[in-house]
Amino acid sequence: MSEINITAKLFLLLGAFNAALAVMLGAFGAHSLKTRLNVSMLKTYETGVEYHLYHSLGLIVVGIIAMNLTNNFWLRSSGWYMFSGIIFFCGSLYLLSIFNLRWLGMVTPIGGLLFIISWASLFMAILKIK
Repeated sequence: MSEINITAKLFLLLGAFNAALAVMLGAFGAHSLKTRLNVSMLKTYETGVEYHLYHSLGLIVVGIIAMNLTNNFWLRSSGWYMFSGIIFFCGSLYLLSIFNLRWLGMVTPIGGLLFIISWASLFMAILKIK
């Protein structure tokens, strides 16, 4: 039986869980929210689902890289920034669209910045490979 390092396992699990959650939330939006939200809020919700799925796959990429690149600060940072971006960016869009909490619009850019930092951190992790 093969073993996997804890960082790789963590981000693979977070990625798989979040990918499943994104699909469930997408189905919920398509079937339950379609008639309850106006077109603008439905588009906002769909943007959350889209970015949620993209960054879930990003977490899986981080996990796969971590299988061979152990104990790398930049790689771990990338995964945590990506996961935090899902919470802040996607979470704020979900709540904003469903509950019409306009003030959450101020939180969404923080999540976007976390996504940018996560990809820049992944770039640094790869750049530092010898």
